Formats: sequence, C-alpha cells, structure tokens
Amino acid sequence: METDSGNPSPAMIKSSAKKSRPPPQSSVDTFAVQCNDCFKWRTLATEDEFEEYRSKQSEDPFVCNKREGVTCDTPADIEYDSSRTWVMDKPNIPKTPEGFQRIIVLRKDYSKMDVQYITPDGTRIRAAPGIVTYLKEHSEYSHVSPSDFCFASPKVMSDTVPDHIEKKSPVKKQKKST
Repeated sequence: METDSGNPSPAMIKSSAKKSRPPPQSSVDTFAVQCNDCFKWRTLATEDEFEEYRSKQSEDPFVCNKREGVTCDTPADIEYDSSRTWVMDKPNIPKTPEGFQRIIVLRKDYSKMDVQYITPDGTRIRAAPGIVTYLKEHSEYSHVSPSDFCFASPKVMSDTVPDHIEKKSPVKKQKKST
C-alpha cells in the first residue's frame, strides 16, 4: 500500500484473540513496515520499533537492509492477505512520548479504529483537548507538547475484514429541503 507521498505505509494487523478489559490493550498484535524499494513486508519486534519507523517515514523511508541480515532478496516476513485484518497507519505520526502509551482499538463492527493515549498515571485520553488539559495540569511533562500526540485513526483495509462481519455501505448525506 502506498501513501499520497508515494512512500509505503506502516501497517498494523489486528489480533483475532479477545483481550481482557483492564489494563487497556491495543487491538494490534503484529507490527509491520513495507520496504520502500521492493515493497515486501517486514514484521517488527516491538511497537516502539514500529513507531520509530513510522515517525520518520517521509524523511527516512524503511528499506530492507536497515534490518541486520535482511536484503530485498530475503523472502517477505508476512504477506498482505485476508488471513488477518490489516490497518494502515499514516506515516510521520510522532513517536509516543516516554511514559505514555498509544492504544488503538478496533471497533466491533470493524468500521474504524479508535486512538487513545494512556498517561503515566493511568488516565485514558480519547481526544486532543484532553491531552492539552492533562499537560497543563501536570507540569512535570513541560517537555512534552500536544503536537507529540496524534489521534488520527489508522485506515481499516476493507478487503481484509472477515466475511462474517457485515460491512457498512458509505452513508450519503441528504440535503435538507427548505
């Protein structure tokens, strides 16, 4: 998959396993990046590694040889197919500040994902105004900026949503008659 900038997109793959509610957990179980040269998918060991690549996607695109012992001739780690639900994160989303956690949860109807941040004290924040308020109330995070957080929702790739999930058709807004 490519973004508008022509660079391959970072991807996350949804787990089919159910997770317990507390503590907050992301719906994502696998992180992958696509090589800018050969377009093969490479899985990443950690979310932190994924965020590092994603945050610098435009200025420093991922290529296979950034991984030790891997070249474009090495078989892909994972194939884009419908055996899993894929979601594509936007490139250049800032890396989550130290102590905070970015949680991405797939809605039950697979229509979209919701982004939340968990603060170091466990507060769950669901929107940018909440981050602004939290940072104002916690001077110990004066080095952190609201621009370090992004609530942009990753795109759910509809061709990988399981067949048993009823797909919503696009809703067209009707003009009000006067």
